[in-house]
Amino acid sequence: MKEEVCMTRSKIDAARLDLIIKNTIEAINKSKDEIYDIAENAKAECKRLEEELSFLKTEVSQLILDVNRLEIELKESKKRLLNVNKNFEKYTQQELKEAYEKADKLRVELAVKRQHEQFLISRRNELEIRLKEAYKIVEKAESLISQVSVALGYLCGDLKQISIHLEDIQHKQMMGYRIIKAQEEERKRVARDIHDGPAQAMSNAVIKAEICERLIDVDINRAKEELCNLKQDVRECLKDVRKIIYNLRPMSLDDLGLVPTLQRYLHSFQEETGVKTIFRTRGERDEIKNEIIITIFRIVQESLSNIKKHANAENVSVGLEFLDRELKLYIFDDGVGFNYEKVRTNGFNNEGGFGLMSMSERVELLGGIFHVNSSPGKGTRISISIPYDLEEKIGNG
Repeated sequence: MKEEVCMTRSKIDAARLDLIIKNTIEAINKSKDEIYDIAENAKAECKRLEEELSFLKTEVSQLILDVNRLEIELKESKKRLLNVNKNFEKYTQQELKEAYEKADKLRVELAVKRQHEQFLISRRNELEIRLKEAYKIVEKAESLISQVSVALGYLCGDLKQISIHLEDIQHKQMMGYRIIKAQEEERKRVARDIHDGPAQAMSNAVIKAEICERLIDVDINRAKEELCNLKQDVRECLKDVRKIIYNLRPMSLDDLGLVPTLQRYLHSFQEETGVKTIFRTRGERDEIKNEIIITIFRIVQESLSNIKKHANAENVSVGLEFLDRELKLYIFDDGVGFNYEKVRTNGFNNEGGFGLMSMSERVELLGGIFHVNSSPGKGTRISISIPYDLEEKIGNG
């Protein structure tokens, strides 16, 4: 009886300690992610300001040349007008009118150019000040990241020493580390996509809108042309944003469900790559946990990405089986294949973010089974099974 009480207390203490460690690691990683986001945003802002400043400097230089040219033309026009006035009897009324109109037009155009020049110079000076401040923020953020990384290294090391007495904790930490690394890489990729795409496009859109605002009272046709260009740029920006959102999480997963989303994705893959793609389903199930849905979609997404980059396949087959207690996923291709045992022995390459190791670990976290069968010249077969009842399966495991 006493032995049973001791065993029960030991299990409670272990579970409590495991919970404390999990909560502590979660808080540490959340703080680390927030600091990392600040640093990345600061770097992105620096790059955006550098590009905008470079664009403005080029535009200012061109505008200065235009102003100099117009000043010369206006000076010549005034001489012409003065000569016409002195010798008006030698010129027709039409020639007098044209001389006046040309001088007046040049004066207006020069005034507009000078005003725009002053605006751009002011904007350039403002950007230079903001860029200096952004450099300071980046420097401080990188210093803070370095200091926090050292502190986290010691702290995580201590937690590891504490948790070595818990069952399978080392494996859990490795899985957590790789998942965090994959999340970090994904955040970097998303930040880079946003900066190189929508952020840059919107920055250009702001500048074009300001130009349109200046032109609308001076040259309405030019303003309309610039607005048309601006509209096209915004459309392209919207297209990029939708693509980024789709890569993060397709809205169709919530609106249509897993099967229709995979059908659309595989159809797009076939049109883009020319690889013949077959999708089969067997059975059906109305209620599937969100964790399972997003895991299945991500595995299909990453597998097809690997096939596109490396397999040189002509045919791909994807199958879903909705069984009574579990969901099964099959992905087959007839590509070049690889030595799976050698990869397993030497360690998985996770540089792609959601690679084979991350796929396997994600499935294991859901209490499922992940299996790969591949060899050089014989294609690759991936088989996955995930139980619908996650809590029951994970608890029993």
